[in-house]
Amino acid sequence: MEDNVFLRTVLSNGIRVVTEYVPGTTAVSVGVWVDAGSRDEPAALSGISHFIEHMIFKGTKKRSALEIAKIFDRLGGFSNAFTSKEITCFHAKVLQCHLDTILDLLADIFLNSVFHPEEIMRERQVILQEISMVEDSPDDLIHDLFTRNYWKGNGVERSILGTPETISSMSSEMLKQYVHDCYVGERLVIAAAGAVEHYDFVSKVEKLFSAVPASSKVLKTRQEPEPHFGFWSHEKDLEQTHILMGVPGPSAGHPERYKYLLMNVILGGSMSSRLFQEIREKYGLAYAVYSFLSSLEDCGVQSVYAGTSPEHVLKLLELILVEMEKLAENSLDHQELAAAKDHVKGGLLLTAENSDSRMSKIARDELVLGRFVPYQELVEKIHSVSKEDIRQCAEDCLSNGMAVTLLGKIPAGLEERALKLFKNRLN
Repeated sequence: MEDNVFLRTVLSNGIRVVTEYVPGTTAVSVGVWVDAGSRDEPAALSGISHFIEHMIFKGTKKRSALEIAKIFDRLGGFSNAFTSKEITCFHAKVLQCHLDTILDLLADIFLNSVFHPEEIMRERQVILQEISMVEDSPDDLIHDLFTRNYWKGNGVERSILGTPETISSMSSEMLKQYVHDCYVGERLVIAAAGAVEHYDFVSKVEKLFSAVPASSKVLKTRQEPEPHFGFWSHEKDLEQTHILMGVPGPSAGHPERYKYLLMNVILGGSMSSRLFQEIREKYGLAYAVYSFLSSLEDCGVQSVYAGTSPEHVLKLLELILVEMEKLAENSLDHQELAAAKDHVKGGLLLTAENSDSRMSKIARDELVLGRFVPYQELVEKIHSVSKEDIRQCAEDCLSNGMAVTLLGKIPAGLEERALKLFKNRLN
């Protein structure tokens, strides 16, 4: 791992090129990362980044959608794309001998996609079905409902998929204009990891992406969202009632994030976690119960999800609260903390064996932190977390406000009983 070489170059149009040479591999992973996601979209264009992600593989000025698919298949690797609240990414993994081909293809779809109206009509139906699928999947829908409540009034609240109304209104020209306005050099990171020579890669990127404009006045500066606390219930005829509880957490670059990462593993982020053992294994109240940490550039939320029978909702909420209170009362022993550290370290170092994970890491390091973070530094940060750090994180979770969203059958009087259970924490 220590033999790896990380290098960074900024092109004249602002594109940041980051690479990590990994010895002993014949593969290379390449990603075109745009520092723009669903939170950056105007409300009337909600979902446009995700729509572009779908459409960018549907044909360019010199290649049809079928020709693009055939090239990806012939290379024998794989390609994909994703949209998040803050990022849109197009990436692929191939043998090193195919690096020129894949880089040329990624440049072509990024710069020359035609967004043909007929393809847009077809793909629009696919995305509308995707939105409907979320509506039919309560364990997915509750995350959208929670986000809508918790980050109300900020672009972060909106679904990455958009709405049926916004998706139905989008045209070819709208997609082209958005790419022109927002996919600019200062927002672009091109990353590669594996069998890659930095300066050769930079030369290729500079030649292929020179037409990308340096900046744009259209993409506005992000406004930090304010969390909203309270109790929200959404009645729906379901067998289970789905629960999502959240409290303020660290942003993606916050120095406290390692402490929260470990607390999350202990609370509900693994099979041996307290919530899993107490709620599923001891009481059998839920099949799915877990905690997770969601962090963005300027905000974060520590959450717990579970699904249970309507009559068990209050008991389940009480158990979640009790486990958080135990952590805040310093009930953690050295063995439990050591196990959590091993869990995080193991997951981190195992992903380091994959060039895709390394490529993703160096790109996110650049976008979020503005610097490369060696794995050794991450391991040291994890090892430095103490029992008192975990206790303080749990105490902060209990004292900085809470939000609870329910989806499903809501028993009569549940809200009043929940407010008494949480006392003044939901205010």
